[in-house]
Amino acid sequence: MSELVIELPSLEEQTEFNLRRWEEVLADPELAKLEYRVETDRHGQLIMSPPPGNDHSFSQSEIYYLLRTLLPEGKAQVEVPISTRNGVRAADVSWTSEKRWEGIFDPRAYREAPDICVEVLSPSNTKSEIAEKKMLYFDAGAKEVWICDGTGKLEFFHEGESVARESSALCAGFPSRLELN
Repeated sequence: MSELVIELPSLEEQTEFNLRRWEEVLADPELAKLEYRVETDRHGQLIMSPPPGNDHSFSQSEIYYLLRTLLPEGKAQVEVPISTRNGVRAADVSWTSEKRWEGIFDPRAYREAPDICVEVLSPSNTKSEIAEKKMLYFDAGAKEVWICDGTGKLEFFHEGESVARESSALCAGFPSRLELN
């Protein structure tokens, strides 16, 4: 049995491809009509997910609000397209320091991951999908990746660590559970 070897392009080549492909996706009027969330894989193929429900949207809004309030010296956003080694992936919420913003922002998609990338879990998410996104965000330069479950509980993963912490190093005042009522 032979060993499988997949040769990937350099991160710079993948990023340029991702940005060109994402520009096409953004310009497609038919895709703009869809309610689905659209991402791409490293080949530029579309990945579509069901639209999020109200609980998901509420959690996103709360996280965004808290990031804007607790870290006003940076930029908080929702539905953030990020170029990764495996295509363009969209973080549910992100925060980027002012200093980092200038080097990674591109009107099409971030060239690198923001400092904080947050995934709010939906019923359709699988553990392997979220684990892959977490690895892709760190590989793309994220300092922290946060995972928010359906009950509002957050796990904070720090760059270079595989075990979740109880709090964020970048946003020490962020609660470990959202008030969803």
